[in-house]
Amino acid sequence: MRRLSDGAASVSELAAPFDMALPSFMQHLRVLEASGLVRSRKSGRIRTCEIKPGQLARAEDWIAQHRKLWEARFDRLEALHGELQTTERIGGN
Repeated sequence: MRRLSDGAASVSELAAPFDMALPSFMQHLRVLEASGLVRSRKSGRIRTCEIKPGQLARAEDWIAQHRKLWEARFDRLEALHGELQTTERIGGN
């Protein structure tokens, strides 16, 4: 996704930095395509991929919502941890 934010790229260009077989890399691309984040087109023997910006905005919204949820959960966990420490100090004296 980071590379595609700079513009369209061929599958071989996208796969080059990764230590994995091309079929495995293609599975990752298929997941991104199925989610609507990436689209690809084939011209001759070259498949080119690009980001679908509208879907990326939806993903950002989803991530932001879940970030808020998890931050609230961690805040509650931290508060509980503080309460338990206080209880241990009081009970330990």
